[in-house]
Amino acid sequence: MSTASGGPLAGVLVADFGRVLAAPYATMLLADLGADVIKVEHPVTGDDTRAWGPPHAQGEATYFLSVNRNKRSLALDLRDERDLRTATELVRRADVLFENFRPGTMDKYGLGHDRVREFNPGLVYCSVTGFGAGAGAALPGYDLLVQAVGGLMSVTGPAPGQPVKAGAALVDVLTGLHATIGVLAALRHREATGEGQHVEVDLLSCLLSSLVNQSGGYTLAGQVPGILGNRHPSIAPYEVLPAKDRPLVVAVGNDRQFRALCQGLDAPHLADDPRFATNTDRVAHVDELAPLLRESLSARTAAEWSDRLTPLGVPCGPVNDLAQAFDLAERLGLGPRATVTGPDGAPMDLVANPIGLSGSPPRYERRPPRLGEHTEDIRAWLDS
Repeated sequence: MSTASGGPLAGVLVADFGRVLAAPYATMLLADLGADVIKVEHPVTGDDTRAWGPPHAQGEATYFLSVNRNKRSLALDLRDERDLRTATELVRRADVLFENFRPGTMDKYGLGHDRVREFNPGLVYCSVTGFGAGAGAALPGYDLLVQAVGGLMSVTGPAPGQPVKAGAALVDVLTGLHATIGVLAALRHREATGEGQHVEVDLLSCLLSSLVNQSGGYTLAGQVPGILGNRHPSIAPYEVLPAKDRPLVVAVGNDRQFRALCQGLDAPHLADDPRFATNTDRVAHVDELAPLLRESLSARTAAEWSDRLTPLGVPCGPVNDLAQAFDLAERLGLGPRATVTGPDGAPMDLVANPIGLSGSPPRYERRPPRLGEHTEDIRAWLDS
């Protein structure tokens, strides 16, 4: 009963028991690429994010809408015997299963990996947890909590002693991306061997990996980084600086770019100053460099500096809000919106999948489903 009309993952059936963000984000990416994703939800409450508003659009929480397009909703209560039979049959036919319950929950219903592999040995079974299935199994996997205990907040904030979270559920998104990569690798392995496998990702491990140079500085050199505000631990100037009207980001990555910056600021002498001659020098003397740059930047608006410095090869730009960011993407021809038809027939603008594929691009055929919208059709197919 696959309804996918095309895409590189056409014919792949995903049983999606995921909730909230990390797992649903991953399954949406797979659905955009052609997989047939059946979202299993509790018949009364559904996915928690259905109630996470405001804001709302066309009567539904935008949080839910943002990560559930191109899916069908199957309302099942796994504690009900008939519904559990339906869920088990779905898993038997599936190519991929996603779940992000606390470890052990799926085992209670006979749907844990070890049991499922007995009747579907080719299944790619993806478990998303907060802190793994071992000693951290009982810990709640909330994005904010992981940002704190995983070290992200220790390097994020305006000043030492003032940690802040990222402005979006960044750890959930990063985990969803890692889960997607793991599932695609497991599907390729199955293609070659016929064998499924258990893909496991957890929020803490994904965050530690995604801290890249900060994590590497610790594991390789024993350096524990702290909060630098908008500065970079290894590059200068690489920070937010005030222009005449609003903040401007200057992201100078090498000595050539710094010399171009000095030229654009009509301050070529700074490039010859021995304190700022190399990147290593600039990092060591950033507290002396920053006020000199602020003084020069105060003469023009952020837009004027961007127009002046960008042609010189200096990476810079104003701090945009989301409306300005979408406007920029539109002007650059990046197509940041994906339009589907909402439940009342009106268009619904979602955020486009950022992956460009020349031969099999992402498709946007289904609006995010209403709770249990496809239950009868899917149940009839599974019972046949």
